[in-house]
Amino acid sequence: MMYVVFLIVIVIVLVVVLSIKIVPQQRVGVVERLGKFNRLLTPGVNVLVPFIDNVRVFHDLRIQQANVPPQTVITKDNVQVQIDTIIFYQIVAPEQATYGISDYVYGVRNITTATLRQIIGNMELDETLSGRERISSNIRLALDEATEKWGVRIERVEVLDIKPPSDIQEAMDKQMKAERNKRAIVLEAEAAKQDLILRSEGDKQSKILKAEGEKEARIRQAEGLRQAQELEALGEAKAILAVAEAEKARIEMLREAGLDEKVLAYRSFEALGEIAKGPANKVFLPSNVAETLGSLGAMGDLFKSKG
Repeated sequence: MMYVVFLIVIVIVLVVVLSIKIVPQQRVGVVERLGKFNRLLTPGVNVLVPFIDNVRVFHDLRIQQANVPPQTVITKDNVQVQIDTIIFYQIVAPEQATYGISDYVYGVRNITTATLRQIIGNMELDETLSGRERISSNIRLALDEATEKWGVRIERVEVLDIKPPSDIQEAMDKQMKAERNKRAIVLEAEAAKQDLILRSEGDKQSKILKAEGEKEARIRQAEGLRQAQELEALGEAKAILAVAEAEKARIEMLREAGLDEKVLAYRSFEALGEIAKGPANKVFLPSNVAETLGSLGAMGDLFKSKG
């Protein structure tokens, strides 16, 4: 009796274990009932019918990556290059990924290889080396058309490396070195040219400033000389004016003393004579003075007799 109870307990435990499936997050299971697709197991606790339901496969719903083995392909100009690519994909329809293709990873790799050969065959070496984005885009388009029926979505295609043959790589390295040397020489020449231009501009500006300074100095010197001459002439004019004013005052005093016009004229000529003694003074006499000169002698004798 004890063995029967123990056997029943074991059967119950086995049934419970087979009936309950715990699925982790971001995973899903494909359940078949008597060999036919029944449903999907979602994350959490799921109950199965023992010996009738069977979990065929579990799929990871996270983004996966598939490394494509390096492929040696021939370019349009008959150069062999080795290309290394990687594919990022995600399961979006577990049922199709299970029954649409036997091995979707293998299928993705094969389509990538075929598409890669076709793309590189239409490109030259220089285009291949600089066209990683174009290659990746074309591979992704080809994969999207095929994997749509497999329940797989291609997230990204990356070309990791493109290796040309060693002799071509060496020639390219020499060409790049020559280009760098050429750019260095051009930059050095450009720097020397710019230095000469700047020096010439500086010398030009220096000469212009020097000429402007000399011009300004001459202008100021001429201006000072002109002002000095004006002041000197003004001083002489004021001196003559002062002498004339003094003579005028003297004549007025003589006139007030009752002297006649002839005496005044004589005194005026005496004053003009004194003025004319200066080395830089010139005296201009009007024409009617000649008539008066005739009487100067008599007037002089008159003054002497009175003296």
